[in-house]
Amino acid sequence: MTILPVADRKGVRRALVDLFAADRRAVAVVLGLHTAASISGLAAPWLLGKIIDEVVAGASASAVDRLTLAIAGCVLAQGLLQRFAQYYGHRFGERAVAGLREDFVHRTLNLPVSVVERAGTGDLATRSSVDVAAVGNTVRDVVPVIVLASAQLGLLFGAVFLLHPLLGLVAFAGLPSTFLAVRWYLRRASAAYLAEGAASAELTDALTTTAEGARAVEALRLTEARIAFGRQRIGAQWATRRRTLALRSVFFPVVESGHALPVAAILLAGGYFLNRGMVTLGAVVAAALYLQQAIEPLDRVLQWVEQAQRGFASLARVLGVGQVTPEPRGAAEAPASRELVVRGARFSYSDGHDVLHGIDLEVRPGERLAIVGPSGAGKSTLARLLAGIDAPRSGTVTIGGCPVTDLDPAERRRRIALITQEHHVFIGSLRDNLRFAAPDATDGQLQSALDTVGADWAGELPEGLDTRLGDGAHELGAAEAQQLALARLVLADPHTLILDEATAALDPTTARRTERALAAVLTGRTVIAIAHRLNTAHDADRVAVLDGGRVTELGSHPELMRANGSYAQLWRSWHGGSSNTGAC
Repeated sequence: MTILPVADRKGVRRALVDLFAADRRAVAVVLGLHTAASISGLAAPWLLGKIIDEVVAGASASAVDRLTLAIAGCVLAQGLLQRFAQYYGHRFGERAVAGLREDFVHRTLNLPVSVVERAGTGDLATRSSVDVAAVGNTVRDVVPVIVLASAQLGLLFGAVFLLHPLLGLVAFAGLPSTFLAVRWYLRRASAAYLAEGAASAELTDALTTTAEGARAVEALRLTEARIAFGRQRIGAQWATRRRTLALRSVFFPVVESGHALPVAAILLAGGYFLNRGMVTLGAVVAAALYLQQAIEPLDRVLQWVEQAQRGFASLARVLGVGQVTPEPRGAAEAPASRELVVRGARFSYSDGHDVLHGIDLEVRPGERLAIVGPSGAGKSTLARLLAGIDAPRSGTVTIGGCPVTDLDPAERRRRIALITQEHHVFIGSLRDNLRFAAPDATDGQLQSALDTVGADWAGELPEGLDTRLGDGAHELGAAEAQQLALARLVLADPHTLILDEATAALDPTTARRTERALAAVLTGRTVIAIAHRLNTAHDADRVAVLDGGRVTELGSHPELMRANGSYAQLWRSWHGGSSNTGAC
């Protein structure tokens, strides 16, 4: 499995700035409301200090009552302002997260298919679910809380300074230890949370692949091996989580131990200053109340700093998807010819070992070419090169003289369609599943496509085209899913079709009926079939025999039978050893 890239800190900061800049008005409203709420909260301790000073000076009860009513009004105003600030803040956060999700889906859909396959399901699944959710929480709650709580702390400490500069200096008594703890934590947290995210992706991939291949695991008696592999991945994730937990177990006790220090320092120093007539009793009480108020926003800042590290690490993983080079936007004009030509094509996967060795092949427009050969001969790899999913390491694969991989992806998919034996059924109605291939198709066209591929089961569905498919709804079997994919192919109507064992899940009778039904529809189109049943090769215009990554034979079925080479041996073996070729 190849892990997708991760954005650096500069990219994360730039993305956050862009995210907030995209909705400046909403950000300004939220900040204004929170600032007004914080200022309203500053009034109560100051007014309480004034009450104390007024009482000491012998003020009347009516003066005290007026100040008390002013405190009540400020508390009410603060509550209302905070309510509206949170409301508009969540609205902004949800809009920002929705935009981020849409951007992530757009970036993911633009990834080359080969990159998605190498990355595996675990990494992308984790980024699209866990990481996007963590980023949403950060944007909606964490960042606003940190910004606004920091502003509130600034106002509170500024108010202490306004009461008396000496009290303001004393108020900073607990900040050095807090600053050092935060600095120590931030230096270590980012890497630790990135490692935790990567371990989570690997665990998800291990569990997903084991679940998807459960039957193969059971048949090959690999249960204990897969359990051991899963335990290894769980152990790796547990180790990364212990690392982040160890950081938190140091960070929080240190910073929380400094909460009481500023209040105690203010009371001690305030008493000293009061005895010397440097401050009033009301000023000392107000300063102590301000610092007591500062504990709550300071706690929020420190608590959400930890969450912010998790969110920023997740954002780096989400943004990393966009760092993969998307499929190139090639020539806007489609080549005039439909001829597919392969010249000297060599291809190797990540291990560097060539799978294809100098393939030379010409597929004429409207021709039906069958590619046969033993397992591991490179048939599916050649199909991927012809479809433009992978590019050859050397040599060329062209259509109408233009390299297939240089075509605009949308244009390439309109012209060439690759259908494999792996088919996905999307959660949604049967109509939705079909219209992925032709969004404007009518119900009549959808039904016709199903009839073409022999999908008789569609007529028996309880709600017809409106029947819901997928998890928790009507589930299709492997054969039905293949017929659904073939119906999409009929609707897509490309001029070149590459069928990589596209009827492998169908029983021989159904497969033969489906292939014959498709044959009538595909007249005039170029069809390249990776054939596991030699009846397909028998019906083709030409047959290419692939063995060891090389084309060893090429010709029509009768020509290859007369040549009595490897294809003839395959045919006779498939027919139970009969040497009679008269039916050919």
